[in-house]
Amino acid sequence: MFAVIETYWAETLAVLSVVFGTAAAIHAAMTKREVRSALGWVGVIILSPLVGALIYAVVGINRIRRKSLISRRALALDEIWRSLSQFAISREQVIAEFGPRFGQMKLLGDRVTRHPLSSGNSITLLATGEETFDAMCAAIDGAVCSVILETYIFDRDAVGLRVADCLIAAHRRGVSVRVLVDAVGARYSVPSIIGYLEDGGVPVASFNGQVIMGLRLPYANLRTHRKILVVDGAVAFVGGMNIRAGFTGPEAARDTHFRVTGPVVADILAVAAEDWHFETNEVLLSPDWSIRLEGATPGEGTAVRAVVSGPDAHLETNHRLLMGAFSVAERTIRIVSPYFLPDNTFLAALNTAARRGVQVEIVIPAKNNLAIVARAMIAQFDQVLREGCRIYMADGPFDHSKLLVVDEQWCFIGSSNLDSRSLRLNFEIDLEVYDSDLADRIGQRIDLTLQTATELTTDVLKARPFWLRFTDRLFWLGSPYL
Repeated sequence: MFAVIETYWAETLAVLSVVFGTAAAIHAAMTKREVRSALGWVGVIILSPLVGALIYAVVGINRIRRKSLISRRALALDEIWRSLSQFAISREQVIAEFGPRFGQMKLLGDRVTRHPLSSGNSITLLATGEETFDAMCAAIDGAVCSVILETYIFDRDAVGLRVADCLIAAHRRGVSVRVLVDAVGARYSVPSIIGYLEDGGVPVASFNGQVIMGLRLPYANLRTHRKILVVDGAVAFVGGMNIRAGFTGPEAARDTHFRVTGPVVADILAVAAEDWHFETNEVLLSPDWSIRLEGATPGEGTAVRAVVSGPDAHLETNHRLLMGAFSVAERTIRIVSPYFLPDNTFLAALNTAARRGVQVEIVIPAKNNLAIVARAMIAQFDQVLREGCRIYMADGPFDHSKLLVVDEQWCFIGSSNLDSRSLRLNFEIDLEVYDSDLADRIGQRIDLTLQTATELTTDVLKARPFWLRFTDRLFWLGSPYL
């Protein structure tokens, strides 16, 4: 047989290329939701015989098959919310305080997210890495029952070791500790923080390290980009900040994180419990993982909803909710995002809002940490500038914040970037917040950034050399995969 293959190796490769290429192309055409994505993969498969099909098999297939409501089983969420039902906010309450259009947003959120909008919550904005890591470590040091942490990047540097030491100390004093780090993000540091935590006795797992062709590899296209820390079922931390030293010090990158208390912590904990259950099959149902509310009063505090997104039962939840928010905006839409590469539907919604007279502001970093993404972003900006949206390029340290405010009343905060990866591929967690006070604090943060920002105009874009604009468009063609 080997002699035949050796003689007819070219014909064998041709047959294998046709067979595997056909199968991969059919799979891409039948399973991809976006035309650009499907055409892109079919092109890769056809133009790179055999190799293209192999690449598609490794990084192009969604292998996540999670049944809906795993989190409800993993943390008995239905029972928890029955006990918290007095915190649920009705549509009539939203209409009375924020107006009919936000009553429509509340209804949309109910149907899209499957998580309740609750009262009795409190949110504290953490504006720097020092504030964030000090608050997180203080919460872990004060834990008496449980700590669960889920993150994309957990570096083995000064900040990562500080947080890890707090987790190890909590474990040694009898606190139930669980740590979940994305399989791709865990490799940002060599050696990984995972070994350090394991040596300290902390139960730790890497998210979605797939076994492919006998090898356990991180599945690069489906990542947990969530940043979650929940302590004692009472306080949670969410936002955009990874655990790494780059967010501290005089040359620190900027980001925004949030400390949360109240009933919404139950949903945040349930998300982390679902992801932990998915990786380890462990169900967190012991009393250590109970929800503990202290000082929360029904009907008071901040109205908050957890928005869970991912390539499973929560596909494009963040995208759908944002489309609704843009449609009800009357005065302003203010966006801060390090990576602004949404699809045409998203851009059309912003453009429509701008045509209606809504002031749309998009703030991005002047210097991005991902050069390829920055080039692709610039290629897309003419589509919104010509419709009246305004784009500002913020000078100074790279800003990794993800902030969105509509009409100084409605906020969308969390881990989602405004690109195809976060809006379709990544596992994300955000918060929908109805609160003019928080909107004002975020607005002040945006105003401070705009003081040193430069507005980008269509004239500036057109003045760039043709070869530069052409290169940007080439990078833009790959935006569904960036």
